[in-house]
Amino acid sequence: MSIAMLRRLFFALLSGFVAAGPAAAALNIQSWKLDNGARVLFVENHTIPVLDISVEFDAGERRDPQDRSGLAALTSAMLARGVRAVGTEPVLSEAAISNRFADAAAQFDASAELDRAGVSLRTLSHPDQRDVSVALLARVLAQPSFPEELLAREKARMIAGLKEELTQPEPIASKALWAAMYGGHPYARHPTPESVAHIVRDDLVKFHRDHFVANRAVVTMIGAVSREQADAIAHELTRRLPQGAALPALPSVAVQPAQEDWISHPASQAHVALGVPAVERGDPDYFPLMVGNYTLGGGGFVSRLMQEIREKRGLSYSVYSYFNPLAQRGPFEAGLQTKKDQAAEALDVVRSTIATFLQTGPTPQELQAAKDNLIGGFALRIDNNRKILANVAMIGFYGLPLDYLDTWTEKVAQVSVEDVRRAFKRHLNPAGLSTVVVGGIRP
Repeated sequence: MSIAMLRRLFFALLSGFVAAGPAAAALNIQSWKLDNGARVLFVENHTIPVLDISVEFDAGERRDPQDRSGLAALTSAMLARGVRAVGTEPVLSEAAISNRFADAAAQFDASAELDRAGVSLRTLSHPDQRDVSVALLARVLAQPSFPEELLAREKARMIAGLKEELTQPEPIASKALWAAMYGGHPYARHPTPESVAHIVRDDLVKFHRDHFVANRAVVTMIGAVSREQADAIAHELTRRLPQGAALPALPSVAVQPAQEDWISHPASQAHVALGVPAVERGDPDYFPLMVGNYTLGGGGFVSRLMQEIREKRGLSYSVYSYFNPLAQRGPFEAGLQTKKDQAAEALDVVRSTIATFLQTGPTPQELQAAKDNLIGGFALRIDNNRKILANVAMIGFYGLPLDYLDTWTEKVAQVSVEDVRRAFKRHLNPAGLSTVVVGGIRP
């Protein structure tokens, strides 16, 4: 089959496939550890001849050195910019890597988030394409060359983006809010033009050596291969990676005094953001918090914040709230945009709506509507292989139970009004909410 035909087949499959097997029935997540310490999670699915892979590490932005914020993101972005020669394996340039993935009709991506960083690959499952793609991914993971000239290009691109963000109200509000919520914790750090400018190639080499290690790798796969083939693929992806020493413990998330910061800005609207550290990934209160927040601010037009802010007062087109659980206490956040002279009023309404919800919780009718919507929409969370891959990778990285997705709707259904009230009171102190308003007129 020609390369052109392979590409047409691959993208035709991508345009219309659904993971009918795993989405319609309980997900059979198989999990095991390799001799090198890597953890593997695998869902076998032969609905289409495609294999999705992710390999993740505790190498997210929270691991950035204090004076080198942006290092995790740069390291991930540079993985496929070049591969060094090892033994008989040749040097590969950025163009050669890109062409080899394209010739195998494979899609590669790398990313860094707050907690984790890694790579993903989508490839046809036939050995002719799969083996080429997996072998190349293994070299990209273990043997990046971090070429100086391309690092300079990547830094310039990143610095230009950060300078642009310094003029935009939404990034300004987000960074100020996280700094207020997390104080000196690594979650509060964010890349700046200055911190990125200080990063040199040796920083990337060291960060990669310290964090991209076999014994902390989480390899997740879903697709048309057998358990034995998945095991061989996991070995191939991690066999070149070194063993890593234990990472230094990060500071715990300390409670910060609530702050209120009004930042002047010429934007036509005010950006209002509130937040407080709230919940870790895996906390049993997560389900009551998620279900309760659907009523508070996560349910769109049926949420209380939307009713109070938009429907009753016309203060904003949209308003939201959500919980973002992380390895350490992730935040509860709420936000909206409004006219500059309405910012104070909108802020008061958000605060009072949250306070009222904390006192009374949802009504039985609101709770049932929230549960019905969340349960009814659950299938959309796992209706294709990529979504399943993301969910299973999360399970693997954060050490959640393997039946997490199988029991998800059951746990939602079991939430009571009292569960929501207790969980919100444990995790959300309205007096601790920090506030940032960018562009509003302070009263």
